[in-house]
Amino acid sequence: MFVLTIDQAGSRSSEDRVPELLDLLHPIPTVLPWERSVGDEAQGVVASAADVVEAAMLCLRAGGWYVGIGIGEVERPFPASPREGRGSAFVAARKAVDRAKKTGDRAPLAVEGPDGRADGAGEAEGVLALLGRHVMGRSEAEWRILDLLQPGERGTQTAVARTLGISPQAVSKAAARAAWHEEHAVRPAAARLLTWANDGVTDGTIA
Repeated sequence: MFVLTIDQAGSRSSEDRVPELLDLLHPIPTVLPWERSVGDEAQGVVASAADVVEAAMLCLRAGGWYVGIGIGEVERPFPASPREGRGSAFVAARKAVDRAKKTGDRAPLAVEGPDGRADGAGEAEGVLALLGRHVMGRSEAEWRILDLLQPGERGTQTAVARTLGISPQAVSKAAARAAWHEEHAVRPAAARLLTWANDGVTDGTIA
């Protein structure tokens, strides 16, 4: 199981952005819903590694968030709220978000698993941080193009060019500069590493 703990950067000197974050993450399926946990922090429990990748990239794109991904047990029966949750995944998520605040110039993201039991957490963090660097570096003009592209769909660049009134070559160059194709090729690898780490947690109380 995956617990995401997401903390607002610079919250003492800026407005509360947690409602904005909850709206952003609402489409991501959860086991326990996205909620404010404490202060300017939100938390959710997610079952799918691919959904974890999507949530992390949305946060990094929005900017101003520290993303902690914890892998481990979530005690059953599940409570109604993640604020009431217990288990090693919650402890790992707390460690991860605290470490995400110390990543310096790297993407503010960290992945933690139970001590000695979650092979793959470090590898997953490395891949997610690399993806995050590309996501965070894109301009608004690039996003206007990228948001209309569909991974693996033939003819999408021509359709996007027609919609925006630009040339297909401009669309192609924007996708290349932003490493858009590479991101979507690597996302499944990041999800597999997270799944590998999750599979290393052998306690039968998790899903």
